[in-house]
Amino acid sequence: MNHHVIGFQSSDFDVFTIPGLEARMQALIGQVRPKLQAVGDSLAPELSARCGEPMYAHVAKHARRTINPPDDSWVAWSSSKRGYKALPHFQVGLWSTHLFAQFAVIYEYPYKQAFAGKLLERIRDIRGLIPAHFVWSGNHMRPEAVRMSDLSDRDLEELFRRLAGVKQAELLCGIHLPRDSETAADGNRLLETVSEAFDVLLPLYRLAVRATS
Repeated sequence: MNHHVIGFQSSDFDVFTIPGLEARMQALIGQVRPKLQAVGDSLAPELSARCGEPMYAHVAKHARRTINPPDDSWVAWSSSKRGYKALPHFQVGLWSTHLFAQFAVIYEYPYKQAFAGKLLERIRDIRGLIPAHFVWSGNHMRPEAVRMSDLSDRDLEELFRRLAGVKQAELLCGIHLPRDSETAADGNRLLETVSEAFDVLLPLYRLAVRATS
């Protein structure tokens, strides 16, 4: 692991409150993006070893934006050098309120139905696999997520069925660290925590990869 990773301070989270696209992008590029890139580079070899194929880090560019400044930013790891959006992937990123580390399939991923089918068959296993404090979300554009401990089996089933049935549906699972968390601020602790979370999430990633074949 690369120990040049610097954690995220409150000034990094505050970038997402800067008014105006240009000013926010400037702070994001100058201040937050290098830290995300360092996390990406540090964890890529370990993720590659675990996933059994090279995993490439992609830092969000927010290139298509013309008016609205981004409310969050992230680094994502996928098995393609070219991109990550159509593939199952892992991400670490920031909203103004918290840091997230999660597994994700987003709306560009074409095998959502097959993946949802595999998830629905294994609801019981997934319940045993994902710790109570991990959170689930069905939309990567929103900061809110629901704790595993607050989801009944029926809620989980609904989340998975939605993934199969709703064109825009997504599925994200992982951890949130509050913006003032000591772990987020300490580079080495952050890498360890993210690495442990990705370990837990690996079976979800593998299921999603299997759904593509």
